[in-house]
Amino acid sequence: MRRDGQGRWPGLAADAVLALVLLGFGLLATGLAGENQPGSRPVDAACRALIVVAALALLARRRAPVVTLGVVGVAVSTYLVLAYPYGPILLTFLVAVYTVAVLLPLRTAAVATGGAFVLLLIHVLWSRGSAPGWAGVLPASAWVVVPFAVGVVVRVNREAAARARAEQARDRAAQARRQADEERLRIAQEVHDVVGHGLAAISMQADIALHLLPKRPEQAEVALTAISRTSREALDELRVTLGAVRRGAEREPVPGLARLPALRDRLAGAGLTVELRVTGTPRDLPAGVDLAAYRVAQEALTNVLRHAGVARAEVTVGYRADGISIEVTDRGAADQRAGATPAGAPGHGLAGMRERVAALGGRLATGPRVDGGFRVYAELPTEPTT
Repeated sequence: MRRDGQGRWPGLAADAVLALVLLGFGLLATGLAGENQPGSRPVDAACRALIVVAALALLARRRAPVVTLGVVGVAVSTYLVLAYPYGPILLTFLVAVYTVAVLLPLRTAAVATGGAFVLLLIHVLWSRGSAPGWAGVLPASAWVVVPFAVGVVVRVNREAAARARAEQARDRAAQARRQADEERLRIAQEVHDVVGHGLAAISMQADIALHLLPKRPEQAEVALTAISRTSREALDELRVTLGAVRRGAEREPVPGLARLPALRDRLAGAGLTVELRVTGTPRDLPAGVDLAAYRVAQEALTNVLRHAGVARAEVTVGYRADGISIEVTDRGAADQRAGATPAGAPGHGLAGMRERVAALGGRLATGPRVDGGFRVYAELPTEPTT
């Protein structure tokens, strides 16, 4: 409640200033106007009282516009019927009509203004002085039609501006939601890539440790050490990924192709030998392209580790003038040809790779090789696409 009251104070203050200005102007200028209207009734106490009533009624114009128009209309009509000089009191009538047109619906405003116009016409047909007659209808109507039309135009413009602001606010909110959704999807993909790869390597190493533990515990220790290292590295990478979404957190460098040798060594500990080849001249890449290229290689090798049933894979990174290519291949296995899931089988990982590459304007091709095994091939541009 207090907040609403505070919000009304500027309007009430403006109305008070307006009422006092019109009151002072009316009391001072009405006498001067009467000097130029010989047939009018001299200014007296009743005249001043009507000026005061009409001016002070404007104090309530925002809270009760129809009542304000009624009071002002009665005061002005009485003033004119008593044949006081045409003068500043008509300005209060103009303001009251304008207020009704601005603040109320069109039909309500038209009915209220029509009633006020009827009050104003009384002095045209009957007055203690010389009534202007039907010839006075047109001048009297101007004091109604003009402020009413201006008020309607202002109200329509305000409503249109309010609708435009509301539409802009909805658009901003929708854009913010889209950006938040995109960011959540990006983080989900990053977490999937990091955790999926780490867990696949850990699972493979754990199987090796369990197999070797009864017969060759010294070699099982090597596998357990690899599990410890892999889990620590995966947790470190996950911390970097999640740190990017914490407010105020400093962004640490994201993974890139420079980490492929470390990825190769980690997979070697899980039993997958990766041959890494580079063609072209290596160079610094845009951060998004560098990350996407690394994630494609990481996800493809994780799929080889999970599904292909082979001990060897090849990764070829090709640097070109306008982009970079990443190719991951494996030789497959006998049981794969019998129906086992291939390394690049459709799933969340492959869909994530495709979305990541497409977002950068690149292309992804996956499928079985003619001589067995599976191939994942991605091309990423290093210049903005047009």
